Amino acid sequence: MGYQPDKNRYTTMEYRRCGQSGLRLPAISLGLWHNFGDTTLIENSRQLLQRAFDLGITHFDLANNYGPPPGSAERNFGRILQEDFLPWRDELIVSTKAGYTMWEGPYGDWGSRKYLLASLDQSLKRMGLEYVDIFYHHRPDPHTPLLETMKALDHVVRQGKALYVGLSNYPAVLARQAIDILNDLGTPCLIHQPKYSLFERAPEAGLLEVLQEKGVGCIPFSPLAGGQLTNRYLNGIPADSRAASGSQFLNPDQITEEKLEKVRKLNAMAEARGQKLSQMALAWVLRHENVTSVLIGASKAAQIDDAVGMLENRHFSAEELDRIEEILGSSK
Repeated sequence: MGYQPDKNRYTTMEYRRCGQSGLRLPAISLGLWHNFGDTTLIENSRQLLQRAFDLGITHFDLANNYGPPPGSAERNFGRILQEDFLPWRDELIVSTKAGYTMWEGPYGDWGSRKYLLASLDQSLKRMGLEYVDIFYHHRPDPHTPLLETMKALDHVVRQGKALYVGLSNYPAVLARQAIDILNDLGTPCLIHQPKYSLFERAPEAGLLEVLQEKGVGCIPFSPLAGGQLTNRYLNGIPADSRAASGSQFLNPDQITEEKLEKVRKLNAMAEARGQKLSQMALAWVLRHENVTSVLIGASKAAQIDDAVGMLENRHFSAEELDRIEEILGSSK
């Protein structure tokens, strides 16, 4: 017998309304950014997806360029979907994006209608799907008129190739403009995906307020700041860590002694709350009423267990929130 999901998968997960839509997302969503490409054993990827679904995580987040190499995360996800999850497709939210470099030439990047429509067709083919639940524009394009990009998003919904559309990495002013255009076109923006964590506070400078005003959901990525908000770096930079390897997403220069001291103080606070630092960091992101879901990455099933376990203790007292700000100081 093949994979059979846990019958109790919906009993412990919290599902939150996405903006003013009819869609609810799990409080924890699984991103397939780093650990689902061809450099990862597919059986490990399979185990992560199965464990996530067993715990009530119904939302799997991809992009055309996820891997490595680009495209491989979608292809591997599509294989696992067909082999393990096809009977439960209607219980899943599958999202993908386009906006970063995917192929050579002037039509394989940014936000033109040409690129977005071609990219979604390629993504659907790689995953073996007729539609995705959410299609995002991955980043603003300074050279393409915003109306053209938003009309492309509207078009894929009218084609039936996406049920909803979203934005990612849009600053507050541009997000407001894009949301207004989509509303005028008759395809409301469902959700926005910004980078947000205890160490990345940019969304608080207007974006979260715009999303709340416009009834748009929010699903932050990198809530653990590339692993900085875990116990990974409490004693410096491990030789096998992402920072030590010179990753483009986290380099040793970011792991200063000042930051490590803040991490240690946050860790002590998490321990006093009876949870891991990573769990407290996720709970802190979810504290905002307009944050629908928080997007995690995982290389081990235990990391998914920890993230979901956070839901047992995700609320903060006013004193705890003040203490966090005191610890962070200039990080805000």
